[in-house]
Amino acid sequence: MRRPIAVAVLLALSTSGFAAVSDEQFQLLLDQVTKMNQRLGALEHENSSLKQANTELRQTNEAAVEKTVELKESVAAVEKRVDKSSWTERMHWKGDFRPRYEYIDAEGKDSRNRNRIRARAELVAEISPTMVVGIGLASGSEDPVSSNQTLGGGGSTKGLNLDLAYFDWKAGQNMIIGAGKFKNPIKRTGGHNFLMDSDWRPEGINFRWAGERLYFNSMFNYFEGDSKKGTEPTYFMQGGIKLKPTDGLSLKLGAGYTVIDATAHSSFLGDGDFFGNSFNPITDKYLYDYHVVQGFAEFGFNLFDLPVLVFGDIIHNTEAPTNNDGYAVGFRLGKVKNPGDWDFRLAYQDLEADATLGLITDSDFGGGGTDVRGFVFKGGYGIAKNWTTNMTYILSENNLAAGDPRDFDRLQLDLKFKFK
Repeated sequence: MRRPIAVAVLLALSTSGFAAVSDEQFQLLLDQVTKMNQRLGALEHENSSLKQANTELRQTNEAAVEKTVELKESVAAVEKRVDKSSWTERMHWKGDFRPRYEYIDAEGKDSRNRNRIRARAELVAEISPTMVVGIGLASGSEDPVSSNQTLGGGGSTKGLNLDLAYFDWKAGQNMIIGAGKFKNPIKRTGGHNFLMDSDWRPEGINFRWAGERLYFNSMFNYFEGDSKKGTEPTYFMQGGIKLKPTDGLSLKLGAGYTVIDATAHSSFLGDGDFFGNSFNPITDKYLYDYHVVQGFAEFGFNLFDLPVLVFGDIIHNTEAPTNNDGYAVGFRLGKVKNPGDWDFRLAYQDLEADATLGLITDSDFGGGGTDVRGFVFKGGYGIAKNWTTNMTYILSENNLAAGDPRDFDRLQLDLKFKFK
């Protein structure tokens, strides 16, 4: 292409005006034509390079499209596998195991030494972001306030019982509604077993709400789930306020109300044991109902870099004419959270015979039930992560309403292992 253009230019010049052009002018024109020819050659080369690059780019783009399709297919396959396995990610086990040595010295009876264990395991499943279902098993008997199992029987196998079976629905901001057989939502003042034992698992419906400072817990349940047996539903309500005046100081104040209509019922366990409550020996039924008013307070502060908690709890049964009051006061020094931590607790409580329903009170204090008073000493130490040792000594009296107090002392030495 370059050569024909140059020749045409030269021919035109030679035919039309060659005679009138000097040698210098002709040379200048020839140089310009040569440069133009070189420029055209460069453009042709650049155009060829661009075509080649465009071809390579098209091929690369086609390969990228193929890779993208393959990647999308791989991602879809992974998502499908993840969706199948997400159930395992939304489910987890938790629980604890506690071996215990126990010594009991009850007045008028032979002293006892026994080895016991408590084993609990709970499977928790997150059904959705707002729904949780839990099922738990525990050692022990059908005792509603204890999952301890005494060892013996020549190494015989031991039983497991349904300890928990519940759902928790997050119905709104800071609000949970649950039902089934669940952990007690009514808080224990200072973590102390006074009004109810920590092992008791209510059966019914519960409602919990907790704000930044205020909280409210309640539950509705039956001690007998079949109205055919003539039992009335029970109600538990508790609310409080949590304050933090300054750093290192905390204050909790609250009140509660319990309604248990028991006069139409005989012993709930069917063994004639009323756990310290008054009963009619002719009809073998409870003598009073239990409409219990509660007031409590907790005060926390630091002493020499150790956390201290002081608490008080008082109750009154409006349905019994006498022996209808109870109270507990105590403190905790230190707190076991990490290995090397320790704590010491001391509490005194007095629970008159008809202050509350004895069936669900502390199973260890005074032998269990109401009509008891005395001291509780506790100490704990963190051995390793999720591994603690504890000591409890109970110095108490029972059978107070009859005017014949009897000493009841209990020593417990525990190891406790948690898993989650």
